[in-house]
Amino acid sequence: MPRARDLGIGIGTLPTGPTNSVLDIDGVGLGHATITRETARTGVSCLVLAEDAYPRPLVAGAAVLNGLGDCTGLTTIRESGMLETPIWLTSTMQLGRVYDAACELELARHPEVADDVCIPVVGECDDSFLNDCRRMWVTPDDVRVAHEAALASRGSTEPPQEGAVGSGTGMSCLGFKGGIGTSSRLTAAGHTVAVLLMTNFGDRERLSIDGVPVGRLMPATPAADTQRAKPAGSCIGVVVTDAPVDPTGCERLARRIGLGLARAGSVAHHGSGEIFLAVSTTARTDRDGATLDAGPRLGGRQLDDLFGAVVDAAEESVLNSMLMATTTVGRDGNTSEGLDPVAVQRLVEEHRAGR
Repeated sequence: MPRARDLGIGIGTLPTGPTNSVLDIDGVGLGHATITRETARTGVSCLVLAEDAYPRPLVAGAAVLNGLGDCTGLTTIRESGMLETPIWLTSTMQLGRVYDAACELELARHPEVADDVCIPVVGECDDSFLNDCRRMWVTPDDVRVAHEAALASRGSTEPPQEGAVGSGTGMSCLGFKGGIGTSSRLTAAGHTVAVLLMTNFGDRERLSIDGVPVGRLMPATPAADTQRAKPAGSCIGVVVTDAPVDPTGCERLARRIGLGLARAGSVAHHGSGEIFLAVSTTARTDRDGATLDAGPRLGGRQLDDLFGAVVDAAEESVLNSMLMATTTVGRDGNTSEGLDPVAVQRLVEEHRAGR
């Protein structure tokens, strides 16, 4: 399946990193465990920011656009400005299982946790339209597989898996199949900014691709009629940057994800949970929050280029999450239709040509 840029659709003016993904940030990895047995359409995704995040936390911030969702560790990040674990994504009813298994992983990797505590960051979206959420599908092995895949992906020269993989397996977006999407940008100052999304929101009629109202122009299909029965969902978004940003700056970066979602068609429905995080991989602290890495932190107008990078990368991440996902049939025959890349390319080209 093609990504947006394979179709000639590039959002904004900033260049992308080599893989146009979170893997363009040094030391960052993304891995998935996909569960599609029986009536399961779910999974786990793991974003590793740094192997030594527990003893040397990363600076982080968080923002909530609409709060009908959950993310463990969010209040700790907001209070301390620190992130000490990988970021995990899963479906709503599996959050507790992923949290438990993530704690066990941290205990195994960092024995010092036994003399303290860790609070894994686990974000969720509701995949019950496609997934049988009454059964607890995720196992500790699934969490381990996603974590190992994330570690193995670091330094890859190829983009990570996107679409209906890992936690994105059962997600739907803007009337089509959604899931995992990512994109990156390079700023004039030499910093890399990347966004990772788990997309599960919005109405088909509002889908906009690079300013083209594709959702309204796409012909209706039986799968589209089925999808209209699904209530509005949610989106978990993560900004990762190698720019040295303080916790307040990270919070401001996280908030800009919402602007990218709006460009793609989100209105943050009443029942939707748009929860966003941002992490700097070069701003590190000790466990008491004392600065370890010397050098100034970016702030004020220095953040403007980073803001633009977040908005553009978030919009493109939405598109990648949909274009890379294929039509998925789930429980009770519920169907989430894959976005047709040929039709998208034709509609965008016609719009650009003024037809």
